[in-house]
Amino acid sequence: MMIHPPYRFIREEDLPPCLFNMNKVNHWFRRGFCCVCTEAKTRTSGPIEADTCTSLIKQCGTSLHSLKTFHASMLKSHLHRNLHFLTNLIAQYASLGSVSYAYSLFSSTPSADLFLWNVMIRGLVDNSHYDHAILLYKQMLRLGIQPDNFTFPFIIKACSCLRHFEFGIRVHQDVVKFGYQSQVFISNSLITMYGKCDKYELSRQVFDEMPEKNAVSWSAIIGACLQDDRCKEGFSLFRQMLSEGSRPSRGAILNAMACVRSHEEADDVYRVVVENGLDFDQSVQSAAAGMFVRCGRVEVARKLFDGIMSKDLVTWATTIEAYVKADLPLEALGLLKQMMLQGIFPDAITLLGVIRACSTLATFQLAHIVHGIITTGFFYNQLLAVETALIDLYVKCGSLTYARKVFDGMQERNIITWSAMISGYGMHGWGREALNLFDQMKASVKPDHITFVSILSACSHSGLVAEGWECFNSMATDFGVTPRPEHYACMVDILGRAGKLDEACDFIERMPVRPNAAVWGALLGACRIHLNVDLAEMVARALFDLDPYNAGRYVILYNIYTLTGKRKEADSIRTLMKNRGVKKIAGYSVIEIKNKLYAFVAGDRSHPQTDLIYSELERLMDRIRQEGYTPDINFVLHDVDEETKESMLSLHSEKLAIVFGLLNLGPESVIRIRKNLRVCGDCHTATKFISKVTGREIVVRDAHRFHHFKNGACSCRDYW
Repeated sequence: MMIHPPYRFIREEDLPPCLFNMNKVNHWFRRGFCCVCTEAKTRTSGPIEADTCTSLIKQCGTSLHSLKTFHASMLKSHLHRNLHFLTNLIAQYASLGSVSYAYSLFSSTPSADLFLWNVMIRGLVDNSHYDHAILLYKQMLRLGIQPDNFTFPFIIKACSCLRHFEFGIRVHQDVVKFGYQSQVFISNSLITMYGKCDKYELSRQVFDEMPEKNAVSWSAIIGACLQDDRCKEGFSLFRQMLSEGSRPSRGAILNAMACVRSHEEADDVYRVVVENGLDFDQSVQSAAAGMFVRCGRVEVARKLFDGIMSKDLVTWATTIEAYVKADLPLEALGLLKQMMLQGIFPDAITLLGVIRACSTLATFQLAHIVHGIITTGFFYNQLLAVETALIDLYVKCGSLTYARKVFDGMQERNIITWSAMISGYGMHGWGREALNLFDQMKASVKPDHITFVSILSACSHSGLVAEGWECFNSMATDFGVTPRPEHYACMVDILGRAGKLDEACDFIERMPVRPNAAVWGALLGACRIHLNVDLAEMVARALFDLDPYNAGRYVILYNIYTLTGKRKEADSIRTLMKNRGVKKIAGYSVIEIKNKLYAFVAGDRSHPQTDLIYSELERLMDRIRQEGYTPDINFVLHDVDEETKESMLSLHSEKLAIVFGLLNLGPESVIRIRKNLRVCGDCHTATKFISKVTGREIVVRDAHRFHHFKNGACSCRDYW
């Protein structure tokens, strides 16, 4: 049977430019031989002997120029006509990353030799041309060339890297059809592929049906558990592997470390590391440091990290990421500084982790430092992602001005970039600006469900009811976006904040999906604003069933009862919380002074400047009283006398942090406060007066939004 050349099956439009230079291909079609060969003849050297050809090809393993020169000599000696030598040449070109040369040589050889096809498929996969490896595999089958146990692992890897589940299933069927289902390496590849395609049950089925397993099998199934967030099961499999006497591979240990969630598990895994002589392996040590950080054993992690003699970028990045994920942003930033002092510049992935850490801290000075790193760095491949993250960082640090500067200076934007800027305007109460930007976006980019959450939230924070309805109604009709529960929650919030509680209730009744905790939570928040006790009780009952351990729901109902004089009902909520083991989150405020963070709680006396803070606070409270401030004792929820209530109000964490900022920041500096809970009404009023009597701008970020206080007014216009 005559085998037709591959170009008859793979269409030109299916191939990227890196695989074919079309001028050369046309030349090949006209002349009937490989374009690479004709080009190489201009650099011929002396003839070579057949018995040394293969070894000489392998000696060109580091230089593409040397390989091309040797290729020219092969042409002169006609050794390129030998299929064995040609296959080795193709493999060598592919190993040096020159897929175009490898594929041109392969395409010029109308051979059904399976080894040749396997070499070409492997070359494509090794160079990340996964789609084209799959095309070549399909062509093999059409030509009647039967794949073997060397073909399948590479094709399965291509499916795995592309998350191509449907074709992966087809390849699995071929594995069974051709009788290779009992091959360990193929089964290992299938386990990994199904895991990456989020089909853990199929990974486990392949694993359980394997007649024999090796160390890679265990590593693959533990990795599949990790991919599906089944850390407990993954660690259980690791223990099972050890109990069955299997020696763990390096990969299995690394996957098991990623599954660890407790001190005891961390100690057990590290004991296995030492027993297997991997305690000096740099990547294992780096992963172990991350494991101990995640378990709260920071001192152990740092000792391991410091013990790594020659730290590369991967080591630094892994540990920094571990600190970020463990919610230890200051430690992550400290490592970044130490890394750069040693002359190692962060890559985009590391920097994105650092930006997340800065976002958690919401510190303006650190945002400037990160911005400087981005400006001087080289992040061409991921510049869009880094700049988008920087916009989000500036937004969370309270600086829309800098966020917009970054946005306006970007060479390209995607839907995430637009959504981040729109969301930023919404968080700061600039609803009109958010709508203007939304209109600009629609001219070039189609909004998605995330964008609509951003714009609806912006309408909610600014009281733009009609505009909110317009955006909501346009989702499905104009953009084909089906509303999700979060969009319904935004609309309930828009209506509820505006006092349209009956309309909000009608809207919930007409929802085509069952209301979730977010929807009811938005309505309960509106009940607090407008002190609607009856509706709050009804909504709270639904929330206590849907979200029984969310302390915030209980606190809102407790506050409503207290503010409306229903002390008995308020006490019953406290009792219910106690019986259910629900604890109220303690409020605190954070302020940054000279790149250092200071946290305050109500009545805090732990700071070295406590006496100075309290004396200045007393003077400040007297000044704002003279300007017309009257303490709102309704925001003290304890059953004490009025004088004590006033004293307790003055010691709220926001006020302590603001006074500390007044004492330690220059007169031109903006005072930036971060509060983990919603700012109380009395602190909101007091801060307006403080901004007036001191002439200072104060920015407060609470759990829901930003408040910019200046000259006695707040950017929220008291709509919050």
